[in-house]
Amino acid sequence: MRIDIITVVPDMLKSPFEASIMKRSIEKGLVDVQFHNLRDYTTNTYKQVDDYQFGGGAGMVMMIEPIDKCISKLTSERDYDEIIYMTPDGETLHQGMANQLSLKNNVILLCGHYKGVDQRVRDQFITKEISIGDYVLSGGELGALILCDAIIRLIPGVLGNETSALTDSFQDNLLAPPIYTRPANYKGWKVPEVLTSGNFPKIETWREEQAYLRTKERRPDLLKD
Repeated sequence: MRIDIITVVPDMLKSPFEASIMKRSIEKGLVDVQFHNLRDYTTNTYKQVDDYQFGGGAGMVMMIEPIDKCISKLTSERDYDEIIYMTPDGETLHQGMANQLSLKNNVILLCGHYKGVDQRVRDQFITKEISIGDYVLSGGELGALILCDAIIRLIPGVLGNETSALTDSFQDNLLAPPIYTRPANYKGWKVPEVLTSGNFPKIETWREEQAYLRTKERRPDLLKD
């Protein structure tokens, strides 16, 4: 999978890809992540990529020309399955969306900044708009990182145990059940006996029940689906 990230602050994005799971996925050749500094595509002497709003109003707007040049260059080199704009008014990211995107081959992520992008960018180039929650950040870079992490960990071969991702919260519209590890008794705080029983059908039933109960208590909205 290839992910191209268009941003005005590429240095803000690089370090998370140099550690942990995302680093290993790149080293294994399972993911290719490329950063594109939008300022490299402007004809402005001062590398300006934003301007005032038509009609007045507070906040600067990212101009269409450098974005057009960057996206056009990328799409001339390969076909992209999605061109995604990270924006607070996009569709809220959920596990099902991450599952679908992890199956794609080539994806562009455009990180909004300032007040946002010229609407013509969204009208002409963007195929999907994604938000990571009902709040506003200073730019789309952090959202892009979260989206990348959610996608990359699902790619076969990235995790040491590929079945691990299939039992995460939200995969079946339920939260994950409680989990424990050794020691089985710590200061009198004991692990539920069923988990040390060796009866795997019974353990699976317990986990399903606990997942349902936890979801009902903490996220009952998920059960409506």
